Amino acid sequence: MNKSELQKKAVEVRKGILTGVYHAKSGHPGGSLSAADIYTYLYFEEMNIDPSHPEDPDRDRFVLSKGHTAPGYYSALALRGFFPTEDLKTLRHTGSYLQGHPDRKHIPGVDMSSGSLGQGLSAAAGMALAAKMQGREYRTYCLCGDGELQEGQIWEAAMFAGHRRLDNLCLIVDNNNLQIDGTVEEICSPYPIDEKFKAFNFYVITINGNDFDEIRKAFDEARQHKGQPAAIIASTVKGKGISFMENKVGWHGKAPNDEEYRLAMEELGEEAAKLC
Repeated sequence: MNKSELQKKAVEVRKGILTGVYHAKSGHPGGSLSAADIYTYLYFEEMNIDPSHPEDPDRDRFVLSKGHTAPGYYSALALRGFFPTEDLKTLRHTGSYLQGHPDRKHIPGVDMSSGSLGQGLSAAAGMALAAKMQGREYRTYCLCGDGELQEGQIWEAAMFAGHRRLDNLCLIVDNNNLQIDGTVEEICSPYPIDEKFKAFNFYVITINGNDFDEIRKAFDEARQHKGQPAAIIASTVKGKGISFMENKVGWHGKAPNDEEYRLAMEELGEEAAKLC
């Protein structure tokens, strides 16, 4: 896809995020919106996947370590054809397979159940090691939050992946600088993120994670680099795409009301019209 096509898809991903959270009356829109461009690029350009064969042993794997941003993940999966987009309206409803955190047993396309922060990179490193041991060519991608880097298990997994030189592993850090109680700097600073991962023998790339030109270049570079796992540190805007949500910590885990939903969908509609 070219940049314009990816931007259009990202608008649709953002619409799906808002639709799900609005109908659930709960959920996490802020971090889902900040990572929407990453989800879009992974599922419509980067990853080797086939919605008609979600269990293909040679497919690329994806682990959403920051599992609370499932609305963005589900929206991308639905738009890619893993399940009907209409089902996004059932997010978090009793009996729905689209619960508040990803569930591998019930959701087509999900490779790892997640929710407890800090665990995803360990699972992704295991998947990458398995590919090496089995002689398979698939790559494993893992999306973490910057606040999540405060979890110690992240660094155990990073040490393991760097030591094993898992160059089929690509970590993306959604660095929107906000977590539930404030900025990551105020809560427990993980900075400098790039230097920390370099110290664990990662090949580090820093980008604007809401710019598709930079996203494309970073994933191409990560795929071509050999001998080290890659870490893409993506600087993003929490709530990206909705003017009244952008860089507002209160939208970490809050659903829009009727009027906010209407305004947000109007904004996205206007953005889609510009792209056409």
